[in-house]
Amino acid sequence: MIGFLLVGLLLSWGCVNLSSRLVDGQVDGSKALAGAIFHYLDTKDSEEADRLLKDIQAHPNVSIERVADIIRAGRVYGPQPTGMFPEEQVVVRGRIYPLSLSIPDTYDPSKNLGLVICLHGAGFTGDVYLERWRGRLGEGYLLACPTYPSGAWFTRQAEELVLATIHDLRTRYHIDSERIVLTGMSNGGIGTWLIGMHHAPLFAGIAPMASGLDDVLMPFLANLRNTPIYIIHGAKDQVMPVELSRTISRELDALGYSHVYREHEREHPMAGGHYFPKEELPDLVMWLNSQRRGPLPSRLTVVREASHFQSFSWLRLESTDLITAFSEDLVDQRDERTRRREYAKLDASIVETNRIEVRAERVRRYSLFLNDRMVDVSKPVTVVTNGEVSFEGVVTQSLETLLRQARLRQDPQELFPVQLMITIPHRP
Repeated sequence: MIGFLLVGLLLSWGCVNLSSRLVDGQVDGSKALAGAIFHYLDTKDSEEADRLLKDIQAHPNVSIERVADIIRAGRVYGPQPTGMFPEEQVVVRGRIYPLSLSIPDTYDPSKNLGLVICLHGAGFTGDVYLERWRGRLGEGYLLACPTYPSGAWFTRQAEELVLATIHDLRTRYHIDSERIVLTGMSNGGIGTWLIGMHHAPLFAGIAPMASGLDDVLMPFLANLRNTPIYIIHGAKDQVMPVELSRTISRELDALGYSHVYREHEREHPMAGGHYFPKEELPDLVMWLNSQRRGPLPSRLTVVREASHFQSFSWLRLESTDLITAFSEDLVDQRDERTRRREYAKLDASIVETNRIEVRAERVRRYSLFLNDRMVDVSKPVTVVTNGEVSFEGVVTQSLETLLRQARLRQDPQELFPVQLMITIPHRP
């Protein structure tokens, strides 16, 4: 997940020292509160996090509004080296993965910039893609090209690597939360689909190239309701048949999701039709430049199997009927539930002020996360699930909920002081 790192402010202090200063007022109150908040969001020590949470709540001038404003305002970033860095590293669960970076020479830590994550194909590495992409994006983007063995981006470990890469870069560089884009070629394009679908609220857009999806994964395309998509595929591709992308495009049309589909006739002397032609570049970069994430859409659709229950913007599944559970290599095994595509699904809309309507399939319990930008928290909220009222009343805001969700999500635009857990009556 995305981290919050406070550069040069209080992080060198011990937790006890920080806490005592926060409560005793020995340093400026605003800086002390901000320092404690970002330290709480960043620390990997759960016991330290619990102590800091109590200290923040005990601060004499703390409030939900003030904490939210501090997190949204962000931190002060320090200077960082710029240029090409082909031999960086990311650590995931104790394992080291290579990471290649390109930081624009014009990078100014006081200004944010977009982030493009590019996933390589089988037989390639991130540093090779770094060379290819560096000159394509201009000065408005930080480019990150992680390397995963054999280009197996369809595994859970690869998914964690991409998320950890974003986390690491957001701790060091001033990244625009609304301009994070995921792209990839061949196997990297498959990873772009899978990671993009499961974590759609994170991205301003996804751009898979020369790739495709197994038919049992097609239902997860519904998660991309609010995520722009740019597909490129060669008509003469002999590695990944073009029909793979054509099928996805038809499925997106059936869902009513707008997307760009580019099919080219070009062939490379070595790769045949399985490549990304430079002639396609200007339109793709123009598309990238126009994308901005909308962090709080009024309608969400989320499809989940049993190993991906993390929050999806302001929705989270809590409990379901028996559904498919993917393995570490996602769909490398096919049980009967997978073949029947037995997944859980929520479709939720804020249809009018303080009224939320939800359709649920194979869901027993789910949570809604709300804030004052979505509903009027001073007035009753009505939640209707599958045509029946499942909640009606004034919601309760909690500073603890806001902080815990901010620490869990690591996204300065997803700040929720309200959690409503809805239980759906079971009917045979």
